Amino acid sequence: MRYLDPKNDLIFKRVFGEHPNITISFLNALLPLGDGNEIISIEYMQTELVPEKPHLIKNSIVDVRCKDSFERQFIVEMQMIWAETFKYRVLFNASKTFVRQLQKTEDYIKLKTVYALSLIDDTFDKESEESYHHYKLTNQNDLTKTIDGMELIFVELPKYKLKNLNDKKLNILWLRYLTEMEKLMDMQKANISLPEEILQAIELTHESNYTPEQLAAYDKYIDAIRTEKTLIADAEARGEAKGEARGQAKGEAKGEARLRLTAKNFKTLGLLTNQQIADATGLSISEINSL
Repeated sequence: MRYLDPKNDLIFKRVFGEHPNITISFLNALLPLGDGNEIISIEYMQTELVPEKPHLIKNSIVDVRCKDSFERQFIVEMQMIWAETFKYRVLFNASKTFVRQLQKTEDYIKLKTVYALSLIDDTFDKESEESYHHYKLTNQNDLTKTIDGMELIFVELPKYKLKNLNDKKLNILWLRYLTEMEKLMDMQKANISLPEEILQAIELTHESNYTPEQLAAYDKYIDAIRTEKTLIADAEARGEAKGEARGQAKGEAKGEARLRLTAKNFKTLGLLTNQQIADATGLSISEINSL
């Protein structure tokens, strides 16, 4: 049986944008909500917050938005490619969502926390081995003091590594669903029970649930992401080549300047002939004569 990639636009929206029970389980597993603050029910909301900027990668982001019975709002994004500007895009969207909660006559006390969960099929923090990054407003002199309102969570999927096949923690199972579907199949074969929401999500990725037209769109999305990754890699390679060329040119210019200064010093001292200076520095006789 063929299982499709749940990170794909078509599958992600089908699984997390149409099945509240699955999304609730997923969010409760991956968000830092704390005991007693779990999501009980959700309502899906319009996903379009702001028009995408032309310089952002157009095919790389899939998002689902919802709010729960406590009026907390959740933005879930699957980002197939990472760019540094995406941090600010996530912050902007979360801020926009936070501000839009109030009508003109309502008090600020009614504002509820907005959670922005970004699942990234890329690596952006190469200095850290951690795959889970949680940001919130915190007093820098006392980290126990925070201001509620917005919390940003970034999960770098490529850093997630299987440690224990029998680990049944819900957050581990959901990350395994996104990155290691075959491991979940192995767990089933080993008669390890999985939560109902996980089993339902797995079933929704089965190829037989999609029409030929949907499967064509699935393949088209994969091709679009591959093309964008190729274009980015080519652009980075050209940038590195240009940087190396500029660096080499600057280095050569500095080196030649140092040689001319050395030759000029030799000439000032009058201890060597111009030919000896040329042999020592590699400069031509005419260059030495012009000093």
